[in-house]
Amino acid sequence: MRSTILRAAAQAARRADNEMLKKGAKRDPELWVLFGVMSGAFGLAGYYFGIIFPGSIHSILQISNHSLARKPTSPVSEVKVSVAQMPWEDTSSGETQANFKYKYHPGANPKNTPQEAPSALNVVVVPNVTLPKVWTT
Repeated sequence: MRSTILRAAAQAARRADNEMLKKGAKRDPELWVLFGVMSGAFGLAGYYFGIIFPGSIHSILQISNHSLARKPTSPVSEVKVSVAQMPWEDTSSGETQANFKYKYHPGANPKNTPQEAPSALNVVVVPNVTLPKVWTT
C-alpha cells in the first residue's frame, strides 16, 4: 500500500515537472538560446582548463598517453628566465650609476647621440595658460 502511494506521488511529480518545463519553454524561448550559449562556453572552458588529477579517468584506466588531456596552465611549459640587474638597488655612484639613467635620442632619431632625460621628480613644468576667472556671487 505504501509503495503504491509513493509511486503515484512520484508519477504525479514527474508529470508536474514535465508540464512546468513545457510551460517555461513556451513562455521564455530565448532561454534555450541562452542555455546553448552557456553550455558551449562552459564546455570550451572545461576543455581548455582540463587537467589530469590523481584518481582521474586517465589514471583509473591507466592511459599512459597524456596528450589526450591538455594542460595549458601547467608550470611545466614555462621557461626559466635569468633575473636582470636592479639599478634602483645599486648603491654605487659615478659612472656605474650613470649607466642606468634613462636616456633618449633627441627627435627620436637613433643617429643623434643619446641625452639624459630630465628627472620627473625634480623638474616641474608650469604651462603658460590663461584660466578663466571664476564668478563668485
